[in-house]
Amino acid sequence: MRKEDLILVIDMQNVYREGQEWACRDFDGAAARTCDIAEAADQMGAELMVTAFLPPALPEGDWQHYNEKYAAINADPWLNALADEIVPLAQTHPYCPKSTYSALDHPSVRAAALRARERGGRVVLTGVVAECCVLWTACAAIDLGCHVLYLTDAVSGLDRSKEAASELVLSGLAPLQCELMSAGDYLSET
Repeated sequence: MRKEDLILVIDMQNVYREGQEWACRDFDGAAARTCDIAEAADQMGAELMVTAFLPPALPEGDWQHYNEKYAAINADPWLNALADEIVPLAQTHPYCPKSTYSALDHPSVRAAALRARERGGRVVLTGVVAECCVLWTACAAIDLGCHVLYLTDAVSGLDRSKEAASELVLSGLAPLQCELMSAGDYLSET
């Protein structure tokens, strides 16, 4: 871990918990490792931000179909709320709700990624969903010229095959623009 890094906690919301319609394979494990990273980031003074995906209020194009299909999920405040273990992070770090898959579409997150890039840091990804919001954020950060660290066990997808597919895509950009590593390896960096 480096002080210059930006750690993004992407969309750790109740709808992705075990037993929910969009359950991610290892939500609890990813959340626990994310909290460990957050604690270390606070001790080091690294920047951390928390995002949540919320449906667009005025959907355009295919987002209209999305809102129709998932109306019940969109209307449930508990499903859209951050997981209990992530709430304290959102209370002590910038919280950036978004209505697109990429976290970098939020102006504050984009600005933080640029700051990390300028100070020689990396954009470090944790959260869900591996094959959706996390992957889109990784690609957007790379397009912005940021070096991305994808923490394989602090990110969770709907199933292992989708996680592996996301990792395969990103491994094609390694090591020049992206690195894949475990949370433990990241925490033990010197």
